[in-house]
Amino acid sequence: MEKKDGLIILIEGAIITALAQALNYIPHSVGASSIEVVYGLVPMVIFALRRGLKPGLTAGLVWGILDLILRGFSSGGFLNPLQGFIEYPIAFAAIGLAGIGSTRVKEKIQEGKSTFFVILIYSTIGFFAKYFLHFIAGGIYWGLYAPKNMNPWIYSLVINGGSFLANLIMLTIILVFLNRFINRIIKV
Repeated sequence: MEKKDGLIILIEGAIITALAQALNYIPHSVGASSIEVVYGLVPMVIFALRRGLKPGLTAGLVWGILDLILRGFSSGGFLNPLQGFIEYPIAFAAIGLAGIGSTRVKEKIQEGKSTFFVILIYSTIGFFAKYFLHFIAGGIYWGLYAPKNMNPWIYSLVINGGSFLANLIMLTIILVFLNRFINRIIKV
């Protein structure tokens, strides 16, 4: 990779990170619970599939730090340093794991085959990793906020599993609408 390519990827990652953070300010709670649809996951997953694992992990990490600073500290989402580290930089970086499918998706594009399910599978990996980390942090740190007489792990599974499913449904719907253009977006 040339130095120029690295700079382009860095700038693209910065733009995607800023877009993902801006999308975080759109109200996104589902019902009366803490299940959330995170719109910024979509551009972040597309970036990871477009640019690969390392840029995807890096952009997710930066997004997590940015979200911790801009929203985590002020919204009460930061309980202690370890919890903050797990739920912001690490969990957000985990979205970049979708980038492990970058080569496979690009091969499908080159072959002229549908990329819908391949994109969905690798996106699911990134989403699952993110919400699994939130599930762990939820069971350990957020258990105090579970309804009375409810196991904190079950509570965390309901909230984070629900968020995982809600975001997967959102991504599937967006992919259906972008299906005609997604290959042009991902192809470098």
